[in-house]
Amino acid sequence: MLYPETTRSRMVFDLSGIWDFRLLNEGEREKTDAGKRLLKGYPMPVPSAYNEIYPGREFADHVGDMVYQRSFMVTKEMMTHNRLTLRFGSAAHRADVWLNGVFLGNHKGGFLPFEFDISEVVKTGENLLTVFVNNIVDYSTLPCGRMEVQHFPGSPDKRVNLPNFDFYNYTGLLRPVWLCIIPLVYIDDIEISGHMNGEFIWNVKIAGNVEEVESIEVDVSLLDENGKCVYSGNGISGRGKLSEVHLWSPEDPCLYQLYVRMRIIDENMLEDEYRETFGFRDVEIKDCHILLNGKAVYLKGFGKHEEGSIRGRGTDLALMTKDIGLLKWINANSFRTSHYPNSEEMMRICDRMGILVIDEAPAVGLNTGFTATGLLGGDAKGTWKTLTTLEHHKKVMEELVARDKNHPCVIAWSVANEPASQEEGAKEYFEPLIEITKRHDPQKRPVTIVTYEGAGADTCRVSGMCDFLMLNRYRGWYDTEGNLQGAAAKLRAELEDFHRRYPEKPIMLGEYGADTIAGLHDLNARLFTEEYQTEFMKTYGKVFDSLNFITGEHVWVFADFATAENIKRVDGNKKGIFTRDRRPKQAAFFLKERWKEK
Repeated sequence: MLYPETTRSRMVFDLSGIWDFRLLNEGEREKTDAGKRLLKGYPMPVPSAYNEIYPGREFADHVGDMVYQRSFMVTKEMMTHNRLTLRFGSAAHRADVWLNGVFLGNHKGGFLPFEFDISEVVKTGENLLTVFVNNIVDYSTLPCGRMEVQHFPGSPDKRVNLPNFDFYNYTGLLRPVWLCIIPLVYIDDIEISGHMNGEFIWNVKIAGNVEEVESIEVDVSLLDENGKCVYSGNGISGRGKLSEVHLWSPEDPCLYQLYVRMRIIDENMLEDEYRETFGFRDVEIKDCHILLNGKAVYLKGFGKHEEGSIRGRGTDLALMTKDIGLLKWINANSFRTSHYPNSEEMMRICDRMGILVIDEAPAVGLNTGFTATGLLGGDAKGTWKTLTTLEHHKKVMEELVARDKNHPCVIAWSVANEPASQEEGAKEYFEPLIEITKRHDPQKRPVTIVTYEGAGADTCRVSGMCDFLMLNRYRGWYDTEGNLQGAAAKLRAELEDFHRRYPEKPIMLGEYGADTIAGLHDLNARLFTEEYQTEFMKTYGKVFDSLNFITGEHVWVFADFATAENIKRVDGNKKGIFTRDRRPKQAAFFLKERWKEK
């Protein structure tokens, strides 16, 4: 799916701004209201999560439906010989979209884009756009959760939505909305990949009123980082090779563009054009290492949420740019999009800045033994007999690869985080998902599933399917707390167990960390102090350095973040190396020096 861009043949209008908004009670939503003006609503910024914009628990913790509405203008010229679409960056977690009272369609999944052709519905002048959003997570959604009705003596029943994951369920129209004007016959998608030997392959998909035209010509030009044409060719698919190529890497993230121009040969001579950015680089696994451009790369960085105060998980260009600057400052080279696809804007910045990304599906909470804060202790009934997510999960993987396939920053796919991979049925659930991911990715990047300590080397049923292993471990925090010597011994033993069982697979830590209250200090490095977090990082680092099969370390977590309310979480998860407002804790300075030498 192409990112919305204005070209000589396309126009893009950003519909971000203040929309009308209202929370809906259970059973209040009426389809007949979609064509009516929303009365008694709140002003609501789009993109943003709605939860922290207005005060009140009833607002922040609302369960169910909400409605967004705004109008936009369309001119006669915009409608002449053009296709008009509405494109949503995301809507969490389900959206039903109406225009001028006509139902356009729906989309399930809160972190990937979708669009609707509105050419037959839109009209000259003012148009009324209405979007119903539902924020419920259950055993059919990604991420997962469960609905409960709680009973209290002498009080009304209360309906609550309990997430199976340890981050706040920010929802709404989290990413931008665009009105796009494109030709009737248009470039629908582009696949482009470049390799370190200078070879590149392209494939262009043409869509629209193709059957109404006699002949279509497609020309391609390859532009280097200075905009100079270094190759010209034609055809909807093809391959070429540059004799000299500037490779993309974290140290030197050189980007090229494939300029595609489509011409329709008839009396109207319609055209469409688009420039897709990519890089020349190869990712492979060999000799128990992840290789980038033929050299072993050690992944150093974080699991990272896309989150901050006020906007929640809403797209914030200033915040994401700040975060990339902090990653560079601390000498990190990578992060995992924990636990959902990040915005397209973040992927584009990572391309430019040379940040390696493990791109993760929103498949978290696939474990009926997890509680609302992601800790063990829920009602385990047999995860793979209980969940009904598989078909939706397949669709999500297809959409994720379709969106991010051309990004050089994306070096691997993560199909899920901490599923119940030790349970019977896990292998049968994940086998088709890994196959779909590999089949749809033209670059055949490595695929993994991030596992937790409940699935050991002898009990995990999915590790053998992964191209490399990502293990989440919290020895020294959730067990052996305060005993870092014991934690190191247990960690080393586990890592060696996995290596013995899978000697050909690289292993990295996907998560490890300790909750830390900024400004809390202790000479004896007690729990929750900045000193303990620093010692924790030193201890884990010594274990990694002593094992030559470790290919990376991702600290949990980049910055403190909001979670479901729970006595185990004081104002959220405090494992951040940075505070929620991006101030460094003591451990940040240790990691900065450690990673400078790695």
